[in-house]
Amino acid sequence: MCLAVPARVIELLEGEDALIDLGGVRKRISLALVEDVAPGDYVIVHVGYALQKLDPDEAEQTLALFRQAGLDPAAAPSR
Repeated sequence: MCLAVPARVIELLEGEDALIDLGGVRKRISLALVEDVAPGDYVIVHVGYALQKLDPDEAEQTLALFRQAGLDPAAAPSR
């Protein structure tokens, strides 16, 4: 099963990379597939790539559903 999860962008890094916060865990991901991302934005992350920007309210609702289901988005695989 593949899982894409919302994460908040903490910092833009060199090239097309960014540092994200995923449930308290910080990971480096690629922004190569998404345009106009800024620190504070939420993105959907799958295997180390941001797939799209996400509305902050929608991101928070999705993360709350993960928590209610007892799932830990921070345990998702990274690149």
